[in-house]
Amino acid sequence: MKFLVVCGQGLGSSFMIEMNVQQVLKELEVQDGSIEVDHCDLGSAASDMADVFISGRDLADNVAPLGEQIILNNILDKEELKSKIEEYLKEKGSL
Repeated sequence: MKFLVVCGQGLGSSFMIEMNVQQVLKELEVQDGSIEVDHCDLGSAASDMADVFISGRDLADNVAPLGEQIILNNILDKEELKSKIEEYLKEKGSL
């Protein structure tokens, strides 16, 4: 499975969220290598780049055509990120 963190213009916020996603996966004891995490800007994102796209609420409509989404109300809230990733992985039977 691959997660792609998408931000609007640059790569700063998506890189920060990518690092947080990796930390959350460790906390959830997700097997190393079973989920790949990457980041990019919205203009570069394509549907074949990932299984799940993670972005802030402000980009939800733009990211929706790409595929499955995890939408964050607050991109700085690690607890929200952990909760939503955990919920998604449980739904998919990956946790």
